Amino acid sequence: MSGDPERAARWFDDAAGPVVRPYAMTRGRTRSAAEEKLDLIAVVVADGAGHRTVADQTLSPEHIDIVELSRDSPQSVAELAAELDLPIGVIRVLIGDLLHAALVRVSRPVPPAELPDERILREVINGLRAL
Repeated sequence: MSGDPERAARWFDDAAGPVVRPYAMTRGRTRSAAEEKLDLIAVVVADGAGHRTVADQTLSPEHIDIVELSRDSPQSVAELAAELDLPIGVIRVLIGDLLHAALVRVSRPVPPAELPDERILREVINGLRAL
């Protein structure tokens, strides 16, 4: 490609396909109101209003993709970002939009530090067996 620089630039643009910048998908926003809920392992589940998403003109194709993926099975924020090939920051903003529109729910797994001690669970099991 040592020839014409215009030809080299044209080759790159053709191979890249349609490019949409992340800030265009989020309308320039970098944060979501629900950001504290949206860590990488937060699980996104679509609510039953799936038929409404297609008719909603305010939703982008990426919003609709998130709803459809999380309707099939619960997806973590990280899984959605990987599946849609989008940065985590963009996914967080888009999920925040869907939370605000009540199209998805987000649940967070219980941190291991908040789980009951294994010794206590064994004592409960032994007590139940003794009944």
